[in-house]
Amino acid sequence: MNRREFLRRAAAVSAGLPVIGRSPLYASAPGAAWRTFEVTTDIEVLKPSGVTRVWLPVPSRTATPYQKSAALDIFDAPAGKARLTSDARTGAALIFAEWPEGARPALTVISRVSTRDYTVDLTASGHAKPVSKTELAHFLQPTSLLPTDGIVRHTALSITANAKTDVAKARAIYEWIVENTHREPTVRGCGIGDIRFMLESNTLGGKCADLNALYVGLARAAGIPARDVYGIRVARSELGYKSLGTSSDVISKAQHCRAEVHLTEYGWTPVDPADVRKVMLEEPPGNLAITDGKVTAARARLFGSWEMNWMAYNTAHDVALPGASGKPLPFLMYPQAETDGARVDSLDPDGFRYKITSKEL
Repeated sequence: MNRREFLRRAAAVSAGLPVIGRSPLYASAPGAAWRTFEVTTDIEVLKPSGVTRVWLPVPSRTATPYQKSAALDIFDAPAGKARLTSDARTGAALIFAEWPEGARPALTVISRVSTRDYTVDLTASGHAKPVSKTELAHFLQPTSLLPTDGIVRHTALSITANAKTDVAKARAIYEWIVENTHREPTVRGCGIGDIRFMLESNTLGGKCADLNALYVGLARAAGIPARDVYGIRVARSELGYKSLGTSSDVISKAQHCRAEVHLTEYGWTPVDPADVRKVMLEEPPGNLAITDGKVTAARARLFGSWEMNWMAYNTAHDVALPGASGKPLPFLMYPQAETDGARVDSLDPDGFRYKITSKEL
């Protein structure tokens, strides 16, 4: 597809989209109004050598109470070829693009997704929709960086020793994460989520992919299905938290991992202890005490609720990128690239440039 035709199609799609109102109150979830976002990603590998490949996660195709994907991605890779595909093992949706030696490896992708704020009322009697035993068993399994034995299991059983129900166990792990970890601003990107190292070294600092991975690993080790949900923030927070939203329509560094835990009575339930620690560190004026009103409000809200100024990509771990020479990724949340068979550092702007923007429709 040439550039002119690509832009024409993109404009036509945007013009035909309905305008969906915002949710005025977080408490209105799960009956909150849907909001629709158009997310555009422009990518270029700056120092290509030989054949170059790029992989980009796109919004999840799995319908949830908080997100609907339009299943529509417009993509263009001039001088190369691109296709929509998925990881065969995990189902994570992605764009795979490839360019021959000598071509300029540049890719543009436009995706559309609708989200709405979501709350699970854990004070009411729950009537969860049935989930297959296969799905629940999958989200109890260890991964390369989320083991469920050794120190992880020992810690999980210690935290939940006095809890009698899965809700009490899930909350006990959440409160332990909030009380005992910290957000470490020097960590690159969102972290890597090596939870055994975190516990063995007693280095309980990190960012969202570390702290929420620790939640997921501890929950699984305690016998409760849980999963990381990898995504990106697409708008500012409407709840008064500057630290929990975007500051402009450029969201290139707004990737954020959340977590879900499966509770027998309530089904998949949103949690985000990492964002409580983010509020403590970053919410103005900064370095808030754990007893600060903003922190206690976030702490209460983020066990069972998500503000959906964020979109989900996938819940995948140990992702084998199709056609890649390098080893599988712990998770897929950032654009990825290889050139001449060597993996490009996705956080290095000198070799791998990308810009992600979000627009509410």
